[in-house]
Amino acid sequence: MKKVIFGIAALLALASPALANQYESAMRSYFEGNVSQWATDPILVAAIKKQNFETSAFDQAEIDTLDARWRSGLFANDEPLIEGVLTNAASDFLRDQVAQSGGAITEAFVMDAKGLNVAASDATSDYWQGDEAKFQQTYLVGANAVHYGDVELDESTGAVQAQISMTIVDSETGYVVGAITVGVNLSALQ
Repeated sequence: MKKVIFGIAALLALASPALANQYESAMRSYFEGNVSQWATDPILVAAIKKQNFETSAFDQAEIDTLDARWRSGLFANDEPLIEGVLTNAASDFLRDQVAQSGGAITEAFVMDAKGLNVAASDATSDYWQGDEAKFQQTYLVGANAVHYGDVELDESTGAVQAQISMTIVDSETGYVVGAITVGVNLSALQ
C-alpha cells in the first residue's frame, strides 16, 4: 500500500502542464477515435435540451443553492437532486460507455447551458461546473471546442487521470446545447 501511495504522490508531484502536454497527443487520439463518436448521441442531446428548458431562468443564487445541496447530499443516501442526475436514460448511456471502455474512461458527465450536471456515470464532487475550465473552454467557446485538462488525482474517482471536455451540438439545429467531460485513465493511453 505504501508503494502505491508513494507512486501516486510521485506522479502527482510531476503533474504539471508539461506532463499534460506529454499526454495531449494520446488523449486527443483516444478522444477523437472513441469518445467524440458517441458524445453527441441523441439520448444525451435530448436530455440536455430538456434540462436547458427547465433551468433557463435560474439565476446564480439558485445555482449556488443547488450546488450546495448537491455537495451536502453526497454524504446522504437519498438526495433527490443527485438521484435525478444519476437515474436517467442519459446516465445509463454514459455508464454503458464507461463500461465498454475497458477501464480507459473513469467517469463521464454532461452539462447543460448553465454548466449544471444533466447526467453522469457517477456522482461528481459538485453539481455546477460552470465556474470551471471544462465548461468555460467548451460551451462558452462554441461548436467544436475541446479542452484537455491537466493531469491530476480526481477526487470523485480517486484515479490519476486527465479530463477531456467538448461542446455538444444539436445536430438538428446546429446550436451548442451543452458540454461533456470524460475522465481518461492515463495508463490506458500508454
